[in-house]
Amino acid sequence: MARRGRRGLDEDDLAVWAQVARSARPMRTDGTAQGFAAAPDPATAPAPAPVPAPEPRGAAPAPLQVPLDFRVGHSPPRRRAASLPVPYTPADRLDAQPLRMDHKTHRKMSRGKIAPEARIDLHGMTLAVAKSALTGFILSCSASGRRLVLVITGKGKGDHGPLPTRSGALRHEVPHWLDLPPLSRMVLQVVPAHVRHGGGGAYYVYLRRAG
Repeated sequence: MARRGRRGLDEDDLAVWAQVARSARPMRTDGTAQGFAAAPDPATAPAPAPVPAPEPRGAAPAPLQVPLDFRVGHSPPRRRAASLPVPYTPADRLDAQPLRMDHKTHRKMSRGKIAPEARIDLHGMTLAVAKSALTGFILSCSASGRRLVLVITGKGKGDHGPLPTRSGALRHEVPHWLDLPPLSRMVLQVVPAHVRHGGGGAYYVYLRRAG
């Protein structure tokens, strides 16, 4: 039987107590034992950062966000072309041209009050033959000093030739030929003829002064 010491503890109790005393740590001023960290206060501790969930294997990458100027199902905006009046007949095209001759003379000529000094009839010719004949006629009239000449084309039901042409081809082509070199250097103005000189099937050609 173990001998009891003071305060009624025997030798075994004293040995256990001595072992506990050796493992004890002195208390700090904040109430925690030295060598041990104080447990964090749940009320003041920062919340842990969320851990991102791992992406599943084989997942497709997120599509690129490309800004679009139009919504799905709507056509992209188109620039509206400027609407300009388009002359369809030779007379309309000639009326759209600027006036390059004396206004008083132009008015008298348009009313058929000036008699042409020379004339050529292209009606029934092919386009190639008519263009050659017209060129020679204008060159000759300009060289001789004539100012107002008449070019007859006919209203046309289609000109004759090896290849088919549209109705009234001469009536459409003659103003175009007169507006191109070499004739454009001699022609001042082209005007549809008055009815007394052929109307819609002829043109007044007013030539520049020679020299």
